This record gives sequence, structure tokens and C-alpha cells, in this order.
Amino acid sequence: MPCSYYHVVFTLPEELNGLAISQPALLYKTLFEAAWATLNQFGKNKGIQLGMIAILHTWGQNLSLHPHLHCIVPGGGINKQGKWRAKIKSDKYLFCVKAMSVVFRAKFVASLRASGIKDQDLIDQLFTKNWVVYGKRPFGGPKQVIEYLGRYTHKVAISNHRIKEVTDHEVRFGYKDYRKEGQKKEMTLSNTEFVRRFSLHILPRRFVRIRHYGILSSSWKRGKLQDLQSDLKIPITEVKPKTLLKKCRCCKEGNLITIALFGQRGPPEDFLAVFNASSAK
Repeated sequence: MPCSYYHVVFTLPEELNGLAISQPALLYKTLFEAAWATLNQFGKNKGIQLGMIAILHTWGQNLSLHPHLHCIVPGGGINKQGKWRAKIKSDKYLFCVKAMSVVFRAKFVASLRASGIKDQDLIDQLFTKNWVVYGKRPFGGPKQVIEYLGRYTHKVAISNHRIKEVTDHEVRFGYKDYRKEGQKKEMTLSNTEFVRRFSLHILPRRFVRIRHYGILSSSWKRGKLQDLQSDLKIPITEVKPKTLLKKCRCCKEGNLITIALFGQRGPPEDFLAVFNASSAK
């Protein structure tokens, strides 16, 4: 859309880590709901319907439990007349993060209570500290949003390049210490502790960690968004499929020959027989 795009991060306090371990599906579902309810309310206060793409991350750089949502929010929306409004408040920020933090905490706790959580001590602790909502500077344009999403959507708790050494007893890996301006450091954990920390970030089965809301939801993408783009005369670039790789990635000279094609479920049972027969030739 022809507007600035903002990166907003909703973070849960460490007091909720126990619930994240015992009831992860409930906690993370509540996180999504509270984040969208917060942004949606601020948008409605300005008389517009917003949109949001939210991506769940549960880890910190040292593999500690650190649940938070990375949200991409267009700086515009649909007013009550169904017309596009490109500028909400400012080109520098979306909404006041301090105000969003207060509303986010209230909506999260209300949803938690509604779900049946009756631990009053926990509820009281949640109101004793300020919650963190962080709003980064707007992206340069839609292309940067696409690039960002491509980097962030399929990350796991730790990528291979960060693992420096694995022995029979220990794992050494690199990380950034954001408390010291992103200083690069290394940490060594026992194999047992490394596996324990990594397992904290395995989501419940079939849990959806990337969700779309408002004018970026699935229902809007089935015609409404396209109609809006047409009304605003936004040129839509046709995405052409990439051509199949023809040259060997190693030597860059040898031609690749297709032996067999198979789908997402893996090779068919007779694949090895086909492969061996082709190799013999």
C-alpha cells in the first residue's frame, strides 16, 4: 500500500515464562489476541481499520525463553466511508508506545482471566511492572518490508552459523548482548542444557506462528485488497516463476539432469530404484 510500514514488537514479562512452559498454546494465543486488540483499538480511535502481520518469536540470543511478537503494521487504513487514509499520526512513529504498553497489559490480563487463569498472585505481579512495546522507525518502503519478512518468518531459535563448536559434552555458540549495544560474545553450555534451552522453543503441534489481521487478513486478500489497490491505481508486479537451475552449483559447468520429481511428502517408494538405475547408466 502507498504508505509507511512500521515494525512494532510486543514483549511478555518474564513472570509469564512458567505459563509459557506449562500452557504454551494458551499463552501464545493470548499474546496474538492482545497485540491485535491493542493496535485495533488505537486504529479505531483514529477512525480507521488497520492491518497487521504478526510473527511469534520465543527466544533470546542466548536461547533463553523470551516470548514476543514482531508485527508489521501499515501506516494507513480504511475509514468509515471505506476510503483509504494513508497517514495516521506521524511519519516517524505509529502510536505512543507508552500508551500502547498500558493498553496491551490490560487486554492481555483480561484475556488471561477470561481463559480461566485464576492465579491472583501472578495477576498482581503482572501489574507491578511496566510492559514493553517497542516501535522501530518505519521501513523505507514496501520492498524493505518484503525483505524483512523473508528474513524473519522462518527463523528458529538458533541458526547453524552461530554454532561454533560441538563436542561430546559441550556446545559453544555466538550471540549478541543487546544490553551492551549488541556486542558479539560467545557462550558455552553443556549438551544437556543446550538441548533444554532449545526445546523451550518447540511450539505446540499445528500452532500457527505467523498470523494476519484486519486489512491484511485472508478475507481481505480475497478481493477487497485488490479492489482497493485498483482504486488507488497501485501497479501490481506480476511474479514470474524462477527458471529451473541448469548448471551444477559446485563446478558451475556441468549440466543438471532431472532424475525424478516428488512432492512435499518426500520421494516415492521406488525412488531409490529409479535413482540407482539412472546412476548405473
